[in-house]
Amino acid sequence: MRTHMCGNVTINDKQVTLNGWVAKNRRLGGLIFVQLRDKTGIVQVVFDDDSDKAIFELAETLRSEYVIEVSGMIRERSNPNPDIPTGYVEVFATGLKILSTSETPPFYIEENVDTNEELRLKYRYLDLRRPDMQQKIILRHKIAKLARDYFDKNGFLEIETPMLIKSTPEGARDYIVPSRVHEGKFYALPQSPQLYKQLLMVSGFDRYMQIVKCFRDEDLRADRQPEFTQIDLEMSFVDQDMVIALNEEFLRQLFADVLNVEVQTPFLRLPYNEAMERFGSDKPDMRFEMELVDLTDVLKTSEFKVFSGAIEGGGSVRAIVAKGQPMGRKLLDELTEYVKTYRAKGLAWIVVEENGELRSQITKFLSEEEVSGIIGETNAQPGDSILIVADKNDVVFDALGNLRLEVAKRYDLIDENKFNFLWVTEFPLLEFDEENERYAAKHHPFTSPMDEDVDLLDSAPQDARAKAYDIVLNGSEIGGGSIRIFNSELQSKMFEVLGLSKDEANEKFGFLLEAFKYGVPPHGGMAYGLDRLAMLMTNSESIRDVIAFPKVQTAAELMTDAPGTVDDKQLNELGLKL
Repeated sequence: MRTHMCGNVTINDKQVTLNGWVAKNRRLGGLIFVQLRDKTGIVQVVFDDDSDKAIFELAETLRSEYVIEVSGMIRERSNPNPDIPTGYVEVFATGLKILSTSETPPFYIEENVDTNEELRLKYRYLDLRRPDMQQKIILRHKIAKLARDYFDKNGFLEIETPMLIKSTPEGARDYIVPSRVHEGKFYALPQSPQLYKQLLMVSGFDRYMQIVKCFRDEDLRADRQPEFTQIDLEMSFVDQDMVIALNEEFLRQLFADVLNVEVQTPFLRLPYNEAMERFGSDKPDMRFEMELVDLTDVLKTSEFKVFSGAIEGGGSVRAIVAKGQPMGRKLLDELTEYVKTYRAKGLAWIVVEENGELRSQITKFLSEEEVSGIIGETNAQPGDSILIVADKNDVVFDALGNLRLEVAKRYDLIDENKFNFLWVTEFPLLEFDEENERYAAKHHPFTSPMDEDVDLLDSAPQDARAKAYDIVLNGSEIGGGSIRIFNSELQSKMFEVLGLSKDEANEKFGFLLEAFKYGVPPHGGMAYGLDRLAMLMTNSESIRDVIAFPKVQTAAELMTDAPGTVDDKQLNELGLKL
């Protein structure tokens, strides 16, 4: 029905037939100008009353979002628009068909529209017509295509894994699916293809990849969805360095081809403990400085109980310094409330005024030596603000790590045009689950401990480090993975450390332990969050902007009103009763 797409018309095209939506139309005397839009862009179409009255009269009936077919001659525009690729040409219409009419949309179909997000999501098919939204979905497609091409060239096979699997609740909450045939039993939707891709390595496929849907029934945030997409990888006969090198080259090619941005490899590698000590985060944004300063030694004998009490309880006192930012009391009070959302009891502060004098709510409780020590350790200069948190280490890191980002945003310290990659490595293998009073896997139960830390599983499991690695971009984790356990005895030991009895381990993971009896290659892999990667590459504020039909924070999909109810017949077939 068409010879060209709207955004691809050039002066070299003599005659064209176009299809699309009417974006705008205006009449100027005996001329009607229509902006015709499709996914490739917009082109101007001109209808002339002196040329063909029948076509002109039909053009007078056009309204926004009518779907039309236009034939015409290409000519240069008398008033060029250099902001669009087709801005120097126009179509002089010689034919017009109205293919479909439209009611007035509930919001304007234009870029950067200032419309309530719930309304946009209710009419998502209209929201997706907007050029900026279409460009984001197109860029997401380019990421997926390049991933398939790159990993194919590197010997990976795309192999599908099941969507209906056995529930093995070790991590986030599963979505469960009742079985009609096996009454009283349930499938789960996969949180990841982890076990299946490891079994593919046992099967000898050597290198696997898949662009795959995963599901987690968890509370949502701006960068999370109940269903999300991974670029999922696994490979045999590799170590951590090999996995990292292969993926650095993937990211280098991705940013060069899709964004025309050159990123330098190799990326910085930062051990987990160093990342926490310096930035209070295992996914630090390193586009700006403002590192944490440990004041514990300076203040360990302080009579100020807020500090000494935290230290005596095994915690610490740490600070960040906002350089050249002498904060006022109103802002300091706001930041105090901010850190409380991260479990901190409060925020201590010292402002070094331009004249060198100190303004603070805590210096009266400290000795001159302690105040001098704080100034010396932080290297604070006139005009700086020192922000201090004292508590258990996990609280201090969480509060100051997030406060660091908040201060950087408020003072515009982040270069939004910069892409900063780094690997965080040597994660703790385990973390203590206080609610269940047992250890839980930091990544998952199939991550291998570092060789030199295997013996710690018996003596000090909390100190064992993992062969795990996360790839971080601008303070967001975009992917992560590990070298896996491939020894059945070590895997059984890991289950034991996690508090699983032999019977429980066999019930949940017996098929894996059985497979490990038949020759397992060393293997490892990782997965990228495709949605989050696309969000960062398009500079979007929400992950919802790069998903065609996303869900909101209640896990509802507003357009179709999912989830919905089902009738009693369907429930009876499944052996269920509400």
